[in-house]
Amino acid sequence: MVGIANIFESAMMVTFGLAWPANILNSLRVKSSRGRTPVFLIIIIVGYLMGLTAKFISPNGLNYVAVFYLINLGMVSFDLFLYYRYRALDRRKN
Repeated sequence: MVGIANIFESAMMVTFGLAWPANILNSLRVKSSRGRTPVFLIIIIVGYLMGLTAKFISPNGLNYVAVFYLINLGMVSFDLFLYYRYRALDRRKN
């Protein structure tokens, strides 16, 4: 049963992960932080960190699903970086 659970968890992480490239591309295209909030991204980052921590402390040991957490964590962190970068640029424009 653990194998099936990992497959479903991986599928969940992949589907969540499909949203981040689109969000990042939009940030790069618009080059502005307007209408965005870092709080949402920070909440998502904390959630991914909790999921990754669960993988490390699991009695079943670390498995391949942790890779999906790391990939998503990287994408959301990059999106947060873009938010702060474009916020600084927005402030200079005004």
